[in-house]
Amino acid sequence: MKRLRWSIFIYSVLFVVVLFLALNDYSPILIVGVTVVAGFIAFITQFYYPAALEKRVDRVESFLRSQKNKPAVYIHYILANRLEDESRTIMEQLMSKYKRVTVQATYKAAYGLYRKDMDAVQEAVPYIRYSDYRAYYETVLLLQDGKSVQAREHLESIRKKWMRSALLAEIELKAGNSETAIKYAREAVDASRGVQRYVLHKEYERTLPQAVEA
Repeated sequence: MKRLRWSIFIYSVLFVVVLFLALNDYSPILIVGVTVVAGFIAFITQFYYPAALEKRVDRVESFLRSQKNKPAVYIHYILANRLEDESRTIMEQLMSKYKRVTVQATYKAAYGLYRKDMDAVQEAVPYIRYSDYRAYYETVLLLQDGKSVQAREHLESIRKKWMRSALLAEIELKAGNSETAIKYAREAVDASRGVQRYVLHKEYERTLPQAVEA
């Protein structure tokens, strides 16, 4: 509701400003420029910042819950909160909307990991377009096969710190080193922002609650 009120406020102000410029015979170029800049600011504040930069988990959750009409975004909320029935529905929507194998692959890998279906993850990995995400799931597969040494070596190719730390936390947790796992989990959360921070936080609430204690 707060996000809706803020959106209404922004667009109301934009409408008033554009109307004022138009009624006072300002240059059409100026009017278009003001509209574009205001639209860009609205996009940053309403979508990009909460999705990619926000640190407060409650604000990211509020943002995600408002994205039900955008399956590619809302799926993060569904999987993070383990909403089983909705997860099947949203995957069907995504597979119907995105036909390219490379686009489907990341969603299939994430959904496979959520369901602990490593065969599905294995099948999707070769088609994942972004190298960091591909290496992330390859490392997960190595770890699931009990190849922790190879997994530790493989994750070194990942550039994103939150991914490396999250994988190291999983490796240490499987090895029974809970204190070290907590350390890496905290590093992963600290290095992440927006949606990824939310997903990690929700996961650690279940598996390593000490890592996200206030």
